[in-house]
Amino acid sequence: MLTILLTCLLSFSACDSGSDTPAPEEPKTETPAAPLKIGYGLGIGNFTPEKLQYAKSVGITYVEASGMSTFLDGNRKFKLTDEEIIKKLTDAKKAADAAGIKVWSVHMPYGQNIDLSIINEADRQDVVAKQKKLVGFLKILEPEIILFHPSYYLGLNERDMRKSQLIKSAIELDEAVRDINATMVIENMLGPELLASNGRERPLMRTVEETQEIFARLPKTIYSAIDMNHIKNPEKLIKATGSRLKTVHIADGTGAAENHFFPCSGEGKNDWNAILAALDEVGYTGPFMYESAFEDEKDLITCYQTLYKNYINSK
Repeated sequence: MLTILLTCLLSFSACDSGSDTPAPEEPKTETPAAPLKIGYGLGIGNFTPEKLQYAKSVGITYVEASGMSTFLDGNRKFKLTDEEIIKKLTDAKKAADAAGIKVWSVHMPYGQNIDLSIINEADRQDVVAKQKKLVGFLKILEPEIILFHPSYYLGLNERDMRKSQLIKSAIELDEAVRDINATMVIENMLGPELLASNGRERPLMRTVEETQEIFARLPKTIYSAIDMNHIKNPEKLIKATGSRLKTVHIADGTGAAENHFFPCSGEGKNDWNAILAALDEVGYTGPFMYESAFEDEKDLITCYQTLYKNYINSK
């Protein structure tokens, strides 16, 4: 009995079943930092030092330069002289450089008369020539990506011809884009159903299947841009595109209209956990590039962090 008592006194914890000593706390696991850099679409007319410096101060790293109709209108007419275009782009680049922001991409002009898939061959050649000229000026911005729409709305029963015209235009423009050390991408378009209003068909690349069909006919040097607002369940298109995905447009929507809701507004129907999982699965490393409504640039940062935290916690 004395031996047992001495053993308990020497090793109290082994004999005390009612100890008040708290158990050691489990180590806390922090949510990994959201991995992608943040960017957003900004009209070229808004490339001011003040705007860009503020964006950088809240955590924006990249911009997509939009508003190229400032230079080339929907009727394929240049609105400014060459010298004016060069000055405007040079000033924009200086403002971005001063703020420490990189021009990741440029959204090229689009419309009924500047459509890469236009059927009339003389018109198609003129579209390509004008877009090539603009691409030459855009070298000033040193973009990584030049983004095109595949088409505007189509007439009835001309889809196959439009696809062929798009392929020809894309091959020609790809050469011009590579000449400025950039990469050409083509964006998927909205198309919940084939027929739109006024006896028209929806633009090309409106479904996963049609996007895959067209990319199978394009050179491997042309990549995909996926707009999360343009298709229901965009995660399906992300997975189908795979390593060919080069850039994104981040917005929420229903897949039925050009909503471009802010992803954290609760207005859209996208499954952001599924989208982020798909981006991880295909190894996407480009910017989380917003093309959506927002109130303040700082909201773009906090929204992505929230979406990513929710995604990690859902695993």
